[in-house]
Amino acid sequence: MTKDILDADFIKEMAKTTSNLYRLGWDERNGGNITYLLDEKEVVEYLDVKKIIRTIPMDFDGEKLAGKYFLVTGSGKYFKNVEEAPAVNLGVIQVSEDGKAVHLLWGYTDGGLPTSELPAHFMSHIARLSVDPENRVVMHCHATHLLAMTFTHELTERAFTRTLWQMCTECLVVFPEGVGIIPWLVPGTNDIGKATSEKMKENRLIVWPHHGIYGAGQSMDETFGLIETAEKAAEVYTIVMSQGGIKQAITDEQLKALGERFGVEAKAGYLNN
Repeated sequence: MTKDILDADFIKEMAKTTSNLYRLGWDERNGGNITYLLDEKEVVEYLDVKKIIRTIPMDFDGEKLAGKYFLVTGSGKYFKNVEEAPAVNLGVIQVSEDGKAVHLLWGYTDGGLPTSELPAHFMSHIARLSVDPENRVVMHCHATHLLAMTFTHELTERAFTRTLWQMCTECLVVFPEGVGIIPWLVPGTNDIGKATSEKMKENRLIVWPHHGIYGAGQSMDETFGLIETAEKAAEVYTIVMSQGGIKQAITDEQLKALGERFGVEAKAGYLNN
C-alpha cells in the first residue's frame, strides 16, 4: 500500500513555497509557476506510477526528459490556494517516452492542466541538467523590485548584474555568474522558452523585462533563496534611487576580495581591472 501523498515532503515543500511567494506579493492572482523534478524512488512511495489518470499532449519535444517525474503548479491556479487544496492546484506528471505528452499521475482534480509555461520550464530543466545534473527546480515569479528595475535600469547583463552585486554584499557570493536577460517576449510560447533556456546554460537567474524572473537550483530552498537575494538587492536599489541616487557603493576591489574570501569568481569581464 502506498503512503498518503499529502504527507510527502515534496508536496509540503511546494505548498510552503507557493504560500511564501504569494505572501511576498511576487505571485499575484495566477502569476508564477514552479516545476520540481522528483526522484522516482520517492514518487513510488506515494503513487502507483502505472496508473495514468489522463495523458496531456504537449507542443514541445520533451524527449530529453522522457520518463522523468515532475510536481508542477497548475495553469490558472492561484498560489494562495495551494496549501488548502494541493490536489486541485498541483499535479504529478511523467513525461511520455516520445516526449510529446505528459501523463498525469496525481492532481488537477478539477480537470486542470500543468502551467502554460511548461515548455519554458522543461527547456530550462534540460539546459540546467546539461551543466548541473543535480538541478531539480525551476521557479518563475514576478518579484516586485526586480520587475521595477527593468523599467529604470540599463538592460545589459553586465550593468544589471554589477548594480545588484553593489547593492548587497552577499549577492556576488550567491550568484557570481551574474544574471541573464532576454528581450521582452510573449509568455507561454516556445520562443520565450528557447531564449530562457539558452541563458540557463550559464546563469541560474534570468530576467524577463517588464514581467518577472526565472530561477533554477538544486532544491526549493536554494532556488527561492537565489531569487530572494537578487530581489533584496533590487529593493535596496529602488530605495537608494528614491533617496537621490548612489553616492558610494561596494568597489570592484572589494568585490574581488569578497570573491577570494568565499571561493567564488565573478563572471569574466564583469569587474573592472
